[in-house]
Amino acid sequence: MPKLTWDHVHLRSPNPEATAKWFESMLGGEIVRTMQQGQPRIDVKLGGANIFIAPVTAGDGVNAPPATPYQGLDHFGLTCTGIDAIAAELKAKGVKFTKEPTTVRPGTRICFIRGPEGISIELLDRTV
Repeated sequence: MPKLTWDHVHLRSPNPEATAKWFESMLGGEIVRTMQQGQPRIDVKLGGANIFIAPVTAGDGVNAPPATPYQGLDHFGLTCTGIDAIAAELKAKGVKFTKEPTTVRPGTRICFIRGPEGISIELLDRTV
């Protein structure tokens, strides 16, 4: 079997700047600005991976986000330590929770938050 590692998650947004700023302000992501084919590009580094954010404009053939849950990619998960304190901080920032922090099995607590464009993000604390 080949050895595979994560490179990126690719998002589409009608407002890449606002999407990037959400990941920066809510989850501590690092905004990276570059040029690609003469056009400005905004991405985010988060948890050792890259989040690429492609702009969406009216009439470009990109469908609206589906209502969750749906088939296909359901969410992505980020590990953390101290999930209850992190959840309290995110709530104070106005982040919407779709599942409050809960213990799913001994030693593992999770919660789900709603990111920009309806993105579902799971936070996992495997240290409790």
